[in-house]
Amino acid sequence: MAEREHLRITGVHALSALGRGAEALLAGVLAGTPAFTPVRRFDTAGRRVAVAATLPDVGTLADELTDAADHACRAAGLDRAHRAGAALFLATHGGPPSLPAPDGPADGDTGPEVPALAGHLARRCGLGGPTRVYTTACVSASTAVADAATLIGRGDLDRVVVAAGYLVEPDQYALFDAGRALAADGAVRPFSAGRQGLLLGDGVVAVVLEAARAAAARGAPTLATVAGWGRAGDAYHPCQPDPRGLGLARAVEAALRRAGLPPEAVGYVNANATGTAYSDAAEAAALGRVFGAAAGRLPVSSTKAVHGHALEASGLLELVVTVLALGHGKLPVNAGWLGPDENCPLDVVTHAPRSTSTAHALTLNAAFGGANTALLVSTP
Repeated sequence: MAEREHLRITGVHALSALGRGAEALLAGVLAGTPAFTPVRRFDTAGRRVAVAATLPDVGTLADELTDAADHACRAAGLDRAHRAGAALFLATHGGPPSLPAPDGPADGDTGPEVPALAGHLARRCGLGGPTRVYTTACVSASTAVADAATLIGRGDLDRVVVAAGYLVEPDQYALFDAGRALAADGAVRPFSAGRQGLLLGDGVVAVVLEAARAAAARGAPTLATVAGWGRAGDAYHPCQPDPRGLGLARAVEAALRRAGLPPEAVGYVNANATGTAYSDAAEAAALGRVFGAAAGRLPVSSTKAVHGHALEASGLLELVVTVLALGHGKLPVNAGWLGPDENCPLDVVTHAPRSTSTAHALTLNAAFGGANTALLVSTP
């Protein structure tokens, strides 16, 4: 399809508990050492679980998002004129974009509230195109990428900066803890026997997406292509996914159709897998529906086991992981592995990174309410 030739990733930047910058992210996911430590950012007294993947010495979310977007634009080589025509699509939580100090509320100016944050970031980074805000839970960032790809593909926009941010804060932490979704043993174990749940993690990410002709006109680098994307809902349950994986399977199939690729072309899946019993099994079922018997031979890993679940920012953080992994020729580790689960009959990358020469990979995300997204990434 023509759309396949239109979308290029020309710049990325990421912050997580693994460090600042793309190099720190790649090194961390390949090392496979989980970044979960006791939470110091706010009081966890009375909580079941007291660990998360947080980076010390972070600023407000507004400042960190500005820094990420600016660094991604610099990495893409965008000058002031190119920035002036770029749109900004922002994925973030609908709450205050600031963090409390360790001993109480943050002092001074904590930045604007959502949705004014998008306009604030655009002005600070010199982005003069339209802005959008996405607050659709854990598919926020991947939905923003899909929308950007659609608008660029049909010629409505030449360039979109997609930014996403979540810094672990007390409100969402309390909700997940009260819902008993956090792993009581302090480890995330995607697809593994004995998995107990998810753990939250910081993620502030920005990616520059451009039309191929716009990137070529200024001699921009191409890190990867977003070759296909798909979205589907299953509306099965407010919190639990369809155990048959129907919605996620439809999203993957749509991404493959848009890319014009057969299932066998995919050589890696960066999974949504959060380490929860129902979600991981449903995702395995979805992969089985799409790939058939080959699903058991398709390398799969979830890097949430290392950097944690960044909620609204997860889709963009994991897209960057996938792009970097393909470029480096190494598939990241699925940490926390205790042993196979009969409900997840997959080829999970464990113990050490796996070399790869594949040109195509999927990165998957899912959210409460039955929302599912699939992004298909290809090397240049």
